[in-house]
Amino acid sequence: MSGAAVARSVALGGYFGLWLLLPAWYGWLSPPVYIAVGPALVLLLMPLVFPLRGLLRGTLYTYAWTSMLSLLYFAHGVGEAWTLAGDRPYGLTEIALSLMWFTGAILYVRLGKRERLRAQPH
Repeated sequence: MSGAAVARSVALGGYFGLWLLLPAWYGWLSPPVYIAVGPALVLLLMPLVFPLRGLLRGTLYTYAWTSMLSLLYFAHGVGEAWTLAGDRPYGLTEIALSLMWFTGAILYVRLGKRERLRAQPH
């Protein structure tokens, strides 16, 4: 397995981990107090819908810009872990998953470009 394939797997693991964590967190483990569950989940999951196709296809451009999107979830996790002691484990998990996504995406773009340049005939 190439380095780019490993990086892509790490990025997808973080991405799909957020898909699993957020509905479980806000729908079952610790529902929000000041907002209904539905709108909270829509606000948190809607940004994850946009890059799905490009991530599954392995598009380098999609991985490049979604690395910035992952920072939104990093910031959300930091805010939740810092302010709500009861939600701290979920916030820390969100931080870890967003960092997996970010690191995997950046490495996939970097290593994927190298592999594609090597594969081109000279």
